[in-house]
Amino acid sequence: MKRSMLIIIYYWVRHLVRCWVSNLGCTQQKKDIMSSGDNQQSRALNKPTFTELQASALVESVFGFKVSHIQPLPSYDDQNFHVHISRTKDTTDGPLEYVLKISSSENSQNSDLLEIQNDVITFLQAAGFPTASVCHTKGDNTTSLVSVDSGSEIRSHTVRLLTYLPGRPIAEVPVSSQLLYEIGRLAAKLDKTLEKFHHPKLSVLRRDNFIWNLKNIPLLERHVDVLGQTRNREIVEKVIQLFKEQVMTKFGHFRECINHGDLNDHNILVEPSKSAFGDAGYEVSGILDFGDMSYGYYVFEVAIVIMYMMIESKDPVQVGGHVLAGFESIVPLTAEERGALFLLVCSRFSQSLVMAIYSCQLQPDNKEYLMITAKTGWKHLQRLFDTGQDAVEEIWFETAKSYGSGLSM
Repeated sequence: MKRSMLIIIYYWVRHLVRCWVSNLGCTQQKKDIMSSGDNQQSRALNKPTFTELQASALVESVFGFKVSHIQPLPSYDDQNFHVHISRTKDTTDGPLEYVLKISSSENSQNSDLLEIQNDVITFLQAAGFPTASVCHTKGDNTTSLVSVDSGSEIRSHTVRLLTYLPGRPIAEVPVSSQLLYEIGRLAAKLDKTLEKFHHPKLSVLRRDNFIWNLKNIPLLERHVDVLGQTRNREIVEKVIQLFKEQVMTKFGHFRECINHGDLNDHNILVEPSKSAFGDAGYEVSGILDFGDMSYGYYVFEVAIVIMYMMIESKDPVQVGGHVLAGFESIVPLTAEERGALFLLVCSRFSQSLVMAIYSCQLQPDNKEYLMITAKTGWKHLQRLFDTGQDAVEEIWFETAKSYGSGLSM
């Protein structure tokens, strides 16, 4: 009897989801949703809340796959599911594992941005990068807009399906200096390759009010009250001040590019490998989450990578030199860009740590995921400040220089 009831409920939910699905047609452009505290709260209130049963029905209705197993994945403001499908006469080959991405109602309003993210993923895969494949809907689109009656209003969410990439997050494996070098090299190659990416709507990546773009560190001033009257607040306010005085004034000397913007320790996947010398190690097997992609500068990307790789290191100050060496093997930084690197790393720490606390107030149920960086991040930021820019730069630049002489390879 219980099994019969579950089957009835499943098909009832599937019928409802089919009624939700509408063609992709959200063309109205809107400014970035993260430009103010009010919009931050709106993001939290409009994060999708699909159940596993509803998500399964979406996969079948929109993409035509029969789901055998589904489970939620951690996420920031969208909703993700790991999907296993069953073989049918229509799916006799191809992958069996996928990621269902359900965008928040705010993110769904910018269909051009989501379209570009899909196109970049496909472009990079064709260029040899380990990115996912973007799946097409039954109507041969790469996205579908679904409308949901929340009880008080109708909300729309863009749905996408990507192939599931193999590997483990860097956060789960020992990180060697060689792997840090390779990750720095990968980041530079990615940005360099995106110089060749063209799209008629590329201007939407100029996200002037996007709080996760390193250009917009001053926007953190709206949120520092969450830190109380603490040393952490003093450091963050000092970072913002120095950023205005010493980094923003140099933007005209930095080389612009499209940044991935979030190559963190959970968005880079690795698998075991063996070097030419027989040493066991890891190699990158996947690059995830292009949701923070925007126009920035080459030096932004390397600063972001250094910051997140510090999180996983037992000797965090040393990390920067290995990442920098890999990055500069593809894109050598100019003197102005190198001079801003220390403050940019501190700035990314400040972004991540402040916004984690702020977001926890809006999404208390998601605290464990939101506070991943904060577990060691404040300690690392304080250490950078206590060590001082000159001393840290000497370590980074000497380490990077040693690769040129073969000492660190």
